[in-house]
Amino acid sequence: MTGVGVGVGVATGTAEAAETGAAGAEATARRVPRIRGFAQWPTQGTPRQEGKALRASVPRAAHRVLDLDDARPDAVSAVEESNSGRIPDLTPIRVGRMAATPFAFLRGSAGLMAYDLARTPLTGIGAQICGDAHAANFGLYGDPRGGLVIDLNDFDETVHGPWEWDLKRLATSLVLAGREAGADEDTCRAAARDTVGAYRRTMRLLARLSVLDAWNAIADEELVSHTAAHDLLGTLERVSEKARANTSGRFAAKSTQEAEDGGRRFVPAPPVLRHVPDTEAAAVAASLEPYLTTLSEDRLPLLARHSVHDVAFRVVGTGSVGTRSYVVLLLDHRGQPLVLQVKEARPSALLPHLPTAGFEVAPVEHEGRRVVLGQKRMQVVSDILLGWTTVDGRPFQVRQFRNRKGSVDPAALPADQIDDYGRMTGALLARAHSHSADPRLIAGYCGKNEELDEAIAAFAVTYADRTEADHAHLAAAVRAGRIKAETGV
Repeated sequence: MTGVGVGVGVATGTAEAAETGAAGAEATARRVPRIRGFAQWPTQGTPRQEGKALRASVPRAAHRVLDLDDARPDAVSAVEESNSGRIPDLTPIRVGRMAATPFAFLRGSAGLMAYDLARTPLTGIGAQICGDAHAANFGLYGDPRGGLVIDLNDFDETVHGPWEWDLKRLATSLVLAGREAGADEDTCRAAARDTVGAYRRTMRLLARLSVLDAWNAIADEELVSHTAAHDLLGTLERVSEKARANTSGRFAAKSTQEAEDGGRRFVPAPPVLRHVPDTEAAAVAASLEPYLTTLSEDRLPLLARHSVHDVAFRVVGTGSVGTRSYVVLLLDHRGQPLVLQVKEARPSALLPHLPTAGFEVAPVEHEGRRVVLGQKRMQVVSDILLGWTTVDGRPFQVRQFRNRKGSVDPAALPADQIDDYGRMTGALLARAHSHSADPRLIAGYCGKNEELDEAIAAFAVTYADRTEADHAHLAAAVRAGRIKAETGV
């Protein structure tokens, strides 16, 4: 009926029709200037076609290649270099954890793997990458409404870099975790292949959606069905149950005691949790004031209803052992605790290797800010108290501690769940990358068939073998006394 009405109006030649026609002509001719921060209109080219064209210069089969050059540092040298700037008394703990298993070595050697990845074929497509996307860096955590979400959860190494680096690190970690769990080689390789396949299919799905729909696509409750990870359902339910109880309140109940003034104080549990001198504690507490300026203003009343009661030093996970990390005990008017973690933010271990890969290294204003913004760019939902600060001239990130966090130990999964876990984490990684890279571009390159899946699976097996050799080298150095290690911590 609209078409008939327009036809009648034009035929009668009324003034109203003439005005409508003039306005239509003006609207057709108008050119809105390009606004910085928005896409150009009309759009130029097709990202999917651009991605597909990249296959000519970087064939998908080329991603199986691993060429180690003669200048590559050995495992011990790489670990010693990565220990630079850390607290010397804690580095033996880090070495001991890395020497435990090949998978643990991979977890602590993001810089060494970045050295190797910078010498592998790359499409040149950039994204905000995790930088340490191994299988143990995915997990559950609490959202602002008290629910649980699952996503990447470690961003110490995050940078703008090649999307392939995250995917290859994830696939390799699945092979190593599977071997540690006792799975056979076919199962481990299949897990790596399925990880890449889930990434590729998820990116293709996101490429077909509108930008708004893609941004929040694949809600957590849909992950199991989307990735056909039904065998993993029982494990996820058990982890979820534990995560709901993993709160600041529970940590404070176990790790604090009542003080004379009616407040609470941390109870030392060396070497993991220890008191700090008053001057150090005061500096950490004082850093929370500038931290507040990094938060959205609507969060400030929440923190204003808490008071600072104590500060302690707490050793953190494998890759971060030796960095400065504090827990700050806050209590509300009812004595209920909220614990913040104030964790040192060092430069990303990937940074020195980005120029070799053809990526420009932009100046970093504040390492804590880099971590926080990188996390927010990759996650669908982030900690509402995520921010950054400076303590004694060093950059730190600040976040909730024990915010209902839970994780799957991929090295302890039954063999029939390794590939399920790989598919789930592959899908999550694709969703995270799509927030900063156009999924149409990556999907165009990855394509419909399994050529990329097979190539990266082959790379993952080869690099897992290399990691096992590096781990053996480190373990031998520990036994020979070349490098000090403290085990069981």
